[in-house]
Amino acid sequence: MFDGRLRRLIDPTLDKIGRSLTRRGLSADRVTLAGLALGLLCALAVARRLDVLALALLAVSRICDGLDGAIARATAPTDRGGFLDITCDFVFYGAVPLAFALRDPAPNALPAAVLLFAFYVNGASFLAFAVMAAKRGLTTMQRGAKSLYFTAGLAEGAETIACFAAMVLWPGHFAWFACGFAALTLVTAVSRAILAWTTFD
Repeated sequence: MFDGRLRRLIDPTLDKIGRSLTRRGLSADRVTLAGLALGLLCALAVARRLDVLALALLAVSRICDGLDGAIARATAPTDRGGFLDITCDFVFYGAVPLAFALRDPAPNALPAAVLLFAFYVNGASFLAFAVMAAKRGLTTMQRGAKSLYFTAGLAEGAETIACFAAMVLWPGHFAWFACGFAALTLVTAVSRAILAWTTFD
């Protein structure tokens, strides 16, 4: 919902940093993998109840997620980089709910499963729409230059990170955050399905 507006605010700064990192020989793929490693460490910290560390790792991993695209724009975006970026994002998004389930299974396992189901449905609709859009040559700049066609929705990257941060800050309310965000995510998937129904024949 807010990704497009946030990108217009932060992309100039990220692009400046990206150009600087490119001159130092850092590749987008390395930053993507570093972001994934930090994200998985964030999930491990959540499971171990190291909440301050988890919050810091969450922030730095998502900064890496923004910088890899900036570095790619400063050089030449590749299909391999686009594949790596979206795959690492999905791995990270799945790891955090799993970490909360491992942290406290009795109250958290079912809400985590509901959230993971919602992520699965949303991911399927997102990728299916992107494939169909690519077949038709459709493009969008709602979230800047991307390897795939990104459709806007209630639950996007910024909202997901904000929700994860809230979960880390108030872990006792994980079930409410998980179920509430699962509902927003499913609404996003349904709205994308409706868009696909009206766009494709």
